[in-house]
Amino acid sequence: MREKLGVIADVHGNALALAAVLEDARRRGIDRLVDLGDTLYGPLQPREAYRLFRTAPLVAGVAGNQDRKLWEATADDLDANPTLAFVIEDLGSEPVAWLRTLPSTAVVDGEIFLCHGTPSCDSTYLLEDVRSGRPQVRSDEEILGLLGNVREPVVLCGHSHIPRVIRLSSGQMVVNPGSVGLPAYDDDLPVPHFMETHAPHASYATLEKSPAGWEVSLHRVVYDWDAAARQARNRGREDWAQGIACGRMNFATAQDLREHPRVS
Repeated sequence: MREKLGVIADVHGNALALAAVLEDARRRGIDRLVDLGDTLYGPLQPREAYRLFRTAPLVAGVAGNQDRKLWEATADDLDANPTLAFVIEDLGSEPVAWLRTLPSTAVVDGEIFLCHGTPSCDSTYLLEDVRSGRPQVRSDEEILGLLGNVREPVVLCGHSHIPRVIRLSSGQMVVNPGSVGLPAYDDDLPVPHFMETHAPHASYATLEKSPAGWEVSLHRVVYDWDAAARQARNRGREDWAQGIACGRMNFATAQDLREHPRVS
């Protein structure tokens, strides 16, 4: 029987979504998982998400930009960002220390390259250009440029929360499994923009190598997203609640985002 590899990313402390994905993966006979980062940051259940991670069959993981935010936080950062302060208090020192041990990139089985954003930057989208305020898939040339010297036939990335499978002219396949815990969000860097999947499901992917090449499946898992949204709302994060419950954001345009500043 061919071995499958489960791919998860951008859990963002959503333990309810993570538990549902881990159970779905178990039912599919997946006993190896890789994680692409942004694991515990979010106004939900970061400590419980950490507990689930430590019992999951993870064979590799990388750190994301918002993982890094946790161990780089200063006193001023905590004062300015209540969500960051909540996550660090809820986690305690051990989970943050664990995150800090994760590399920025990794290779699995000699053929699968892992990164959060791009190989050289955890806060840059590998597959999407967001200068218009909405994600547009980059050209083949742009993606290859961002990959640099990466030559593995399969590249796994996260960060954008948008599930995608893209075949490059190099013959490489790039897979973003989507987000386990946050199917929509807004951000103001590098420019104000929105990422939306238009559905509240938890997303992940599976990889399987066949004689003909790599097969990939994208999965959408039902879970109690209304309960997860309530957790975010109870932490004062209506933006996260909206993204979790609907897979859409409240604001219609990038201009709206500029007029409604919010704390990450």
